[in-house]
Amino acid sequence: MQRSIVGFVQDDSNDWVALLDCGHRQHVRHKPPFTNRAWVETADGRAERLGKEWPCPLCDRFELPSDFVPYKRTPEFTEVTVPRGLTHEHSTKPGVWAMIRVLEGTLRYRVPSLQKEFDLTPAAPGIVIPEVLHHVAPLGAVRFFVEFYRAR
Repeated sequence: MQRSIVGFVQDDSNDWVALLDCGHRQHVRHKPPFTNRAWVETADGRAERLGKEWPCPLCDRFELPSDFVPYKRTPEFTEVTVPRGLTHEHSTKPGVWAMIRVLEGTLRYRVPSLQKEFDLTPAAPGIVIPEVLHHVAPLGAVRFFVEFYRAR
């Protein structure tokens, strides 16, 4: 999945790390001859990359950024009370991740643009990536809620 670069920091080894709009961080080392990214060595080079897309394998794996914290949650829903908006394509706001937590039963979670589909259960929650369209469908009796996460 491609995400936008919003900034750069250096890690403890002074290697450059791109800050992505999803909240993840990706190393952008210049290590010739295997990795040629001379642009990362200068402030102008890094500035030129701001706003450009960069691959995020952590988003591809539906991994919540490790430093994000929960800040809000929905009430519990059932197959009868699930809001219509959740059963139709929708997305979270920029920088907002979510976790769908099933308490009982099974909930189908679909992410059409990524061609992914998951059956969520109490043992298998679903991770929602910011700004990616998705929807859910109860598979029989179910009870669940959605918890929202953001950067500290």
